[in-house]
Amino acid sequence: MLPEGAGEHLWFLIRKTGWNTADVGQWLGRALGSRPRDVSWAGLKDRHAVTEQWFGVHRPGGNDIPELEAPPEGIEILRVARHGRKLRTGMLQGNHFDLTLRDLDCPPERLGPRLAAIARLGVPNYFGAQRFGRDGGNLDAAWRMLDGMPVRNRQRRGLFLSAARSFLFNQVVAARVRARNWDRPLPGDLMTFTSSNSVFPAAGLDAADPRLPGGDVHPSGPLPGRGGMQPNDVAGALESEVLAPWQAQVDALGRLGLDGARRALRLPVRQLWWRREDAATLRVGFWLPAGAFATAVVRELCDYREGARSST
Repeated sequence: MLPEGAGEHLWFLIRKTGWNTADVGQWLGRALGSRPRDVSWAGLKDRHAVTEQWFGVHRPGGNDIPELEAPPEGIEILRVARHGRKLRTGMLQGNHFDLTLRDLDCPPERLGPRLAAIARLGVPNYFGAQRFGRDGGNLDAAWRMLDGMPVRNRQRRGLFLSAARSFLFNQVVAARVRARNWDRPLPGDLMTFTSSNSVFPAAGLDAADPRLPGGDVHPSGPLPGRGGMQPNDVAGALESEVLAPWQAQVDALGRLGLDGARRALRLPVRQLWWRREDAATLRVGFWLPAGAFATAVVRELCDYREGARSST
């Protein structure tokens, strides 16, 4: 979605380097003299990347485009326009990534087939390490919060709860990967779509449905909370067994009022291309749906250490 050119909301397309999304939003709000609640964005981008994303600021009172002070190093305003709607979480459809992987220790005869398999089958839909904060700090805080530690800051509270649910989901993904059934339905599975969060029982899916190999329909895993559909049979037993060591935390998430949800276990990788720059360097690009992590793709290629990367 692109801004229409008129309306109560200013949309800023910003390129950032070395900044996380929330900090850019705080700077933008201060620069405009706006309240924090009037600044919004559709998704979070990694600090350790060159990224472009839209920010929205509620600023009624005409169609003027205000002049801003020079932004700090690492922030570049690419475009400003007005729009009639607030920029909200969920409005983002996906992200394009352009990565350079250096110091590769993987021969071309192995790398080519891996990339082809990723394009054909997708990858396990792990949450990336950045979801858990620096050195896992958000996850550590999440466990303490679920054990009763008060957290009054709403944004930090949301980050911690998200880290906890992401960790629990990753445990189920890892178990399905070990069992080699992360990309296919088990009896009792709940299925979901690439393009929506709706779920339906696998029993209602025809085994010959072309959406399965096409990467449009996937088995799902849990984002624990209260209520929501639950798998049964083989899939339900597997999830219960995997989450049993963290049952107290699962129960606490429900008591805090989070609604239970599902997330695809499989991540389709679209528009995949690659180019070998030299014997130890690979440039690779792809498109992922909103909420997916590029590290889920990279981990299927090679062992890696995080450096600079870009996404839009």
